[in-house]
Amino acid sequence: MEPTNVRPFPTGLGATSRRESWPLIRLALPICGAQLAQAGMSVVDIMMTGRQSATDLAAVSVGASLWMPLMLFMTGTLMGLTPIVAQLLGGGRQAGIRPNVHQALWVGLVLGLVSALLLRLAVAPVFAWMEVPPEVAERARDYVGAVAFGMPGVAIFLALRAFSDGVNHTRPALWISLIGLAVNIPSNYVLIYGGDGFTRLLGDATPGWLADLPALGAYGCGIATAIAMWVMTLAMVRYTQKSRAYGSIELWHSPTRPNPRMIAELLYVGVPIGVAIFVEVTLFTLIALFIASLGEIVVAAHQVALNYTSVLFMLPLSLGMALTVRVGNTLGGGDPRLARLVAWNGILIALLVALFNSLLLWLTAETIVGLYTHNVEVQALTLSLVGLAMLYQVSDSLQVALAGALRGYKDTRVIMFITLLAYWLVGLGGGHLLGRYGVGDWIEPMGVHGYWIGLIAGLTVAALLLGERFRRKARSVARRAEDG
Repeated sequence: MEPTNVRPFPTGLGATSRRESWPLIRLALPICGAQLAQAGMSVVDIMMTGRQSATDLAAVSVGASLWMPLMLFMTGTLMGLTPIVAQLLGGGRQAGIRPNVHQALWVGLVLGLVSALLLRLAVAPVFAWMEVPPEVAERARDYVGAVAFGMPGVAIFLALRAFSDGVNHTRPALWISLIGLAVNIPSNYVLIYGGDGFTRLLGDATPGWLADLPALGAYGCGIATAIAMWVMTLAMVRYTQKSRAYGSIELWHSPTRPNPRMIAELLYVGVPIGVAIFVEVTLFTLIALFIASLGEIVVAAHQVALNYTSVLFMLPLSLGMALTVRVGNTLGGGDPRLARLVAWNGILIALLVALFNSLLLWLTAETIVGLYTHNVEVQALTLSLVGLAMLYQVSDSLQVALAGALRGYKDTRVIMFITLLAYWLVGLGGGHLLGRYGVGDWIEPMGVHGYWIGLIAGLTVAALLLGERFRRKARSVARRAEDG
């Protein structure tokens, strides 16, 4: 594998755009596919347990609200490896990549084991605090306990994915995520429905031993999820062992013991990313809790609009992740001036994607919402929320692209603080004020629309603050390089 050193040469944004746009998109598209495949597993779990019983569906939904934030925190923390690897590769220092990846694997293993222990031992008090009905809580405990066995595996997968992304090789995550989805679906069918499922499928031709399989419901869904996690992990390990795409790195040769200095660098870069992702997830979780009292029509409309727009968000999110790699490569090659142009080019592409997403929402919203629900009230309210979602596409795409560029500079702590301010104080606090109380005699309480306006305000503040931070960071790095 050749290092991606960037030779300094006079260039402007136009020349950089012609040179960099396709490599960025080529990196981003597999990331987007992998994100969609992994989201597809959650969709499949919800759909298949929902067909078993409402209690199993509730158990999976409640259980996922606990293990998903833990997994996303691990994802963010281990994403700190990507800019580290990208800068080493860009600077032609491949020898430093293997030990850094080994440190990420040690960190991932510890995070996975701690997450598994939390899910096995600490969920009962949480369910009691949430006042989850006893039968749902019992099935949710079984579901989460089964998923816990997959957490160490998925942590290893996430570390290897961060490494592969950092060396500009994003396609393995796509194909292996599709393998995970392909394993998850039949495993769900067998374990959730048991013999009854095979009887419905095969009728009288069902062998007796298949017909006698127990239907495990939510517990079976958890086992299937853990199986899919370990299959993805083993596939990623095997791929990184055998593929020639990683050149001379030889990842699995000469294991490295835990190195406090390297681990500290990974955590310094990665933990703020994990916290920022956790903050974003809890923002939407808390909004869902706040609007629960507004009635089932409001809750349904909010969920449909959020689910639909979240799918479209995968493309700007993937562009931001790819931009981390390209900026890191260029900085590692010793050209901070070009790195700044590479980042601005990615931000402009994210702006174009936002405009495309807004157009897509405008053209398809009525048709897509009709696929989710036939309830006329839910449809009407959902369409009004989608109209607000069109307004925040630009700020949402810009803030995720700017965050991706800053991660390429290993500048992640400021992202965390900006996220806390913009999402919780402006987004959640402002949305709750508008939605529940209004503003004095000027604005009446706006219900769910107030919360969505809060989202627009929070994302806009995040985009503005991250833009200013990026401008200052890129300029200061370029000046230091010029001063020698």
